[in-house]
Amino acid sequence: MAAQSTTSVKLDSVLKERVQRLATARRRTPHWVMREAVQQYVEREEKRESFRQEALAALEDYQDTGLHLTHAEVGAWLAKLAAGKKSKLPKCHA
Repeated sequence: MAAQSTTSVKLDSVLKERVQRLATARRRTPHWVMREAVQQYVEREEKRESFRQEALAALEDYQDTGLHLTHAEVGAWLAKLAAGKKSKLPKCHA
């Protein structure tokens, strides 16, 4: 387990009360609710950033090579897979 440190977060009174109500309903502490919320947010945003970086790399690759598949080609390939047929991904072309 990583070392833990304290961080302060200022919440307006309405949000603080909402956290308290949720904590009570979940039989957890407000600290647990906030820590869980931050963890889920960070994990979601890390995945989103990873997806964005992959998309930028794919765009750069396309701009460098011109290789691509059309929507129709991908759709036909996916339809075969959905029908339970084995099918290799079509080769990219310029």
